[in-house]
Amino acid sequence: MPSGKVRWFDAKRGYGFITSDDGADVFLPAAALPAGVATVRKGARIEYSEVDGRKGPQAMGVHLVGPKPSVVAATRPKPDDMAAIVEDLIKLLDSAGAKLRRHRYPVAAESRKLAAMLRAVADDFDVEE
Repeated sequence: MPSGKVRWFDAKRGYGFITSDDGADVFLPAAALPAGVATVRKGARIEYSEVDGRKGPQAMGVHLVGPKPSVVAATRPKPDDMAAIVEDLIKLLDSAGAKLRRHRYPVAAESRKLAAMLRAVADDFDVEE
């Protein structure tokens, strides 16, 4: 049985594509998903049967192998620690907002530091499931 990873899937359109283990692109219609499954996430490992469709290989009888392990989810801070980080970030943003209300941007070093902190916090919140 061929296997691969979901390259992308759009539930609204009702289809997506798989990148098979040998590197080929395989069409994934929503009808091929298991009963009760409406969508699959990018990177999910799946096994499937392959048939020749009108425009090339098409997956049928999809079986989800398991969720993709997330390194980010395993290494992100505990919720209590994250709450303190978010509160500190809010204070920094309030300070930057006060300067902007006085028609002045924060100095370049402060702006870079704030931008780096925003990116780091966003990375802790962004988890693939």
